[in-house]
Amino acid sequence: MSPQTVSITIDQASAVAPFEQVRTQIADQARDGALPVGYKLPTVRGLADDLGLAANTVAKAYRALETDGVIETRGRNGSFIAAAGDAADKEAAAAAESYARRVQRLGLDRRAARTAVENALRATYGAED
Repeated sequence: MSPQTVSITIDQASAVAPFEQVRTQIADQARDGALPVGYKLPTVRGLADDLGLAANTVAKAYRALETDGVIETRGRNGSFIAAAGDAADKEAAAAAESYARRVQRLGLDRRAARTAVENALRATYGAED
């Protein structure tokens, strides 16, 4: 894949919905730098045609990406890869703060709160190397 080309493959046999496949693949490519900040994405209709999907399916993926801070839409100018690192860091910090407040209200001490986080991270990311 060239460094500035969207490369998406839809697996019609997958249990994962096509919009989620589009969302995940664009988010992954933005995160790993294959799609750099400022890269202009294809139009919804253009990408839908390329992938053999309904325009609403791609539009749903783009809306989710915008909500996640991965892309920004500039009206008729199109959709672009955003500085997702900043948005992801802010969202993670907000989630961590919300978690900390919640476990404090539940009466957990710091050790129990950390253990819960470590267990969730292991379940999500797998064991550390």
